[in-house]
Amino acid sequence: MTVLGNIALLDIGLILGGFVFLIWGADRFIEGASGIACNFGVSPLIIGLTIVGLGTSAPEVLVSIMASLQGNPQLAIGNAIGSNIANIALILGATSLFIPLFVKSAILRREYPVMLAVTLFASFLLFDGELSRNDGIALLMVLVAVILLLIWLAKTAKSDSIEAEFKAEIHPNMNTKKALFWFVVGLITLLVSSRALVVGAVHIATDFGVSDLVIGLTIIAVGTSLPELAASISSALKKEYDIAIGNVIGSNIYNIAAVLAVPGLIAPGTFLTEIIHRDVPVMLVLTALFFLFGYGKKGQINRLEGAFLLSLFIAYQGWIFISISGASSL
Repeated sequence: MTVLGNIALLDIGLILGGFVFLIWGADRFIEGASGIACNFGVSPLIIGLTIVGLGTSAPEVLVSIMASLQGNPQLAIGNAIGSNIANIALILGATSLFIPLFVKSAILRREYPVMLAVTLFASFLLFDGELSRNDGIALLMVLVAVILLLIWLAKTAKSDSIEAEFKAEIHPNMNTKKALFWFVVGLITLLVSSRALVVGAVHIATDFGVSDLVIGLTIIAVGTSLPELAASISSALKKEYDIAIGNVIGSNIYNIAAVLAVPGLIAPGTFLTEIIHRDVPVMLVLTALFFLFGYGKKGQINRLEGAFLLSLFIAYQGWIFISISGASSL
């Protein structure tokens, strides 16, 4: 085997290992953070809407930080946008294709417009072809505002279907010392695995002559969305439909407000025009469809709509592949 082959295998190993430990680390991080919050008297509803939502987006956040620090902000931007596309078209599409989903929660119905507004705001910031530090600060302010809004919704909600689902999933099953241990272990694992993933992804992009953006939109976006996929399928099988859909809504909000803010804060600058012409419009269309399917009628996302979303994801990945092939033939 050639030296190049050995390097490629090492990079693939870094990517696969990074994905495995990102998922494991995210679970430990959420478990520890939720345990600490429970022991300090925070309600399961607030924990589910904030800590769990941020925890499922932790892989994207850490990958975005590592990529930006390493000088690969395109990968970070691609990860944020690609993860939102994957969350709706792949995760929600695949889940509802096999198990139709129903939204009963009044809180989630209030989150739908928030998700749409945050996505539109971020798209507006991106359409000038630059992600500046001011843009990053603006997105960070949106993140804080959203968290405060969710806490307010949780505290003022009289009775909501999603609260019972969170109570069934989130309970203080460990003491504070143990919860803190798993929180730290999860955080360290996320840091190390995200670093390994970014290194492997950048090397693969260089070896195959594709941009960091493409790697972020495809391999990294799908891989870092695996925790949401696992959570949504698991919740749907338990008939916890509000959590299954809430995972996607919350993750998409946090991906925009937190993940996309990182490259703006750490490595501000211009980016490839493909993001404006191809990826942002796809994200906007899918977000609008998600809003119409889940909010605009009886709150049901049926199998036909799931199949349609999944077909759009396949078409989008094919579009990226054709774009790469066309560019390499020039």
